[in-house]
Amino acid sequence: MYRRPLQAAIRNVVHASASRAARGKVLEKEACCGAMAACQLTTANPPQWASCRPLHTATQLCNVKETQQHSEEEVGAFTKFIEAMGFTAPLKYNKWKIKIAALRMYTCCVERINYDEFFEKCSLPDTLNSWFLIAQLHVWMCLVRMRQEGREGKYMCRYIVHSMWEDVEQRSKIMGIDAVHRKEAMKAMTETFYAAIFGYDEGILSDDCVLAAALWRNLFNRQCEDPRQLELLVEYVRKQMQFIDSLDGEDLLLTGEVKWRPLAEENAQSILKKSC
Repeated sequence: MYRRPLQAAIRNVVHASASRAARGKVLEKEACCGAMAACQLTTANPPQWASCRPLHTATQLCNVKETQQHSEEEVGAFTKFIEAMGFTAPLKYNKWKIKIAALRMYTCCVERINYDEFFEKCSLPDTLNSWFLIAQLHVWMCLVRMRQEGREGKYMCRYIVHSMWEDVEQRSKIMGIDAVHRKEAMKAMTETFYAAIFGYDEGILSDDCVLAAALWRNLFNRQCEDPRQLELLVEYVRKQMQFIDSLDGEDLLLTGEVKWRPLAEENAQSILKKSC
C-alpha cells in the first residue's frame, strides 16, 4: 500500500518547504570502524567474486564529459535583502515550471526504481521505512546534482524535498497510521533524512570507505554483515552520480526527467568511457 503513487502533491507543492531538523552527530567512531573493517576485509582477503567486479577507488568524482560548471553567481544587494526576508527573488525560469519539474524529478525517484531488487540484493525488509531509506538515497543524488545549477537549482531542491514529505505523509495515511504515531514517525524520518544527507555528502567527496560507512549507517541501519552488499551500493552510487552529472542542467530544471542505471550490471564502469 505504501508504494502507491503520489496523489496530492501537485496541489500542495506551492506550500512551505519541509522543516529543517538538527543533523546531530552522525559520524560515530563505531560506525566508521565497522564499515571500514568490512572494506578492509574485502581488500585483505579478496574472495572469488572480487576479481569479477573491481571496486571504485577514485577519491575524486570523475565526470563522463567535461560539462561546464556554474561559477559562483553574483547576487545584488536587493536580491540578498529579499531572500534575507524569506522571499525568493526573480529567477531565470518561471517558478511554476521549476516546481512542476521538482515534482516530476521526485516522481522519478519513486516510480523508476526497482525497490524489490533493492530489497532482495541488500537483504532489506519490505516496509515503509526501507522504502523511505531507498527513496531518500535517490532524492539526495538529485539534490547534489541540482545544487550545481545556481539559485534556480537550490530553489528546485526545496520543492523536491517538500514533495517527498508530502508523499511520505500520504502513504502513511493510506497505511492507516494514526495522527500521533504519524507525527512521531515523520519527526524521526526528518532527523534521519538530514543526518543521511550530511553523511552522504561527506562520502561522495571522500574515498569508498567513507561512502560505505555512510551507507552502512543510513541505508542498512548498521545491520549489514556482507561486504558484497556494501560494494554493490558504493558502486551504484558512484556510477549513478557520474551519470546524473552528465545530464544537461537546463533540461533538468525545466523537465525534471531523470533515468537511473540498473542496480547491478555487468560493465558498471562503462560510464567512465568518454564518447568520441
